[in-house]
Amino acid sequence: MNMSIRDARQSLPRLEQIMAAEGEITITRHGRPIARIVPLTSTHRPAPSHAGLRASMPLQETPSEVLLGEERDSR
Repeated sequence: MNMSIRDARQSLPRLEQIMAAEGEITITRHGRPIARIVPLTSTHRPAPSHAGLRASMPLQETPSEVLLGEERDSR
């Protein structure tokens, strides 16, 4: 369902009912899409693991404290 931003503001009290009926709403401004409202259950993803992210990144050959010290000393 497409809805202008003005209509969206006026429909906020009924948003839950509209979402139940439509499932997804595209908000438009001057006829151009600017936002999409989707049910949380369809887009909910678990937060990424910081440990997993760190494990996936390659280790630097030079420790960051050495790089920072060199940068500081070069000023």
